[in-house]
Amino acid sequence: MNPVSENDPASDLVYIYRPSLLGAPWSFRLTPTGISWEAGRQSGLVAYRDVRRVRLSFKPISMQTHRYMAEIWAENAPKLRIVSSSWKSMVEQERLDKSYSAFLTELHRRLAEAHAPAVFEQGSHPLRFWPGVAIFAAISLGLAFLIVRALQSDAPAGAAFIAAFLGLFVWHGGNYFRRNRPGVYSPDALPELLVPRS
Repeated sequence: MNPVSENDPASDLVYIYRPSLLGAPWSFRLTPTGISWEAGRQSGLVAYRDVRRVRLSFKPISMQTHRYMAEIWAENAPKLRIVSSSWKSMVEQERLDKSYSAFLTELHRRLAEAHAPAVFEQGSHPLRFWPGVAIFAAISLGLAFLIVRALQSDAPAGAAFIAAFLGLFVWHGGNYFRRNRPGVYSPDALPELLVPRS
C-alpha cells in the first residue's frame, strides 16, 4: 500500500507506517477539520485547533540510520508519533522520505491555516541535548588520548584501530547532535535538517 494517498472527495492526505514488525500499522489522515489517526483497535480525531505542541527530531536506530520523527501533543488526546521509516521484514526497515515530507508539509500548512496555538519545536529537549553533548565530547577526548598513548607505546596498529572507531563515532554522533540542536521554527519554514529531502 502506498504510504501516502489522496482521496478526491475530501482531499484527505494519508500516511501509514509500521512502528514494529509484529504490531499494527499506524495510519494518519489529514481531514478538513483535523488529524484522524488509527492504530489497531485505537483511533481518534485531533482537531487542528487543539494542537498545542509539535516537535521534529532526528531519531536514528541501528536498523535505520536515516530516520526522522514528528511528535504531536494536543488537548484530550494521546501523543501522536509519526516516523519516516516503516518495518518491512525481520531485517529491513523501509524509508518513506518522500511521503513523510509531503505529509508533514501539508500538516503544518493546515495547522497554520487553522491558527492552531501550537509551539513548534525542533531537535532534542535542552535537558537531554546539552548533557549528551558533554558526554559526546568527553568520550571523543578520551579516545583521542588513547590514540596518543598508543603511539607513545609504539603500537601503531592499536592507534589506527582507535582512530577509525573515533572517526566513525564523531561522524555519527556529530550528525546526530547537529540535526537535533534545540530550537523553534515557523510552520511555514520547516527545518531542513529535520525533514528528509523528497
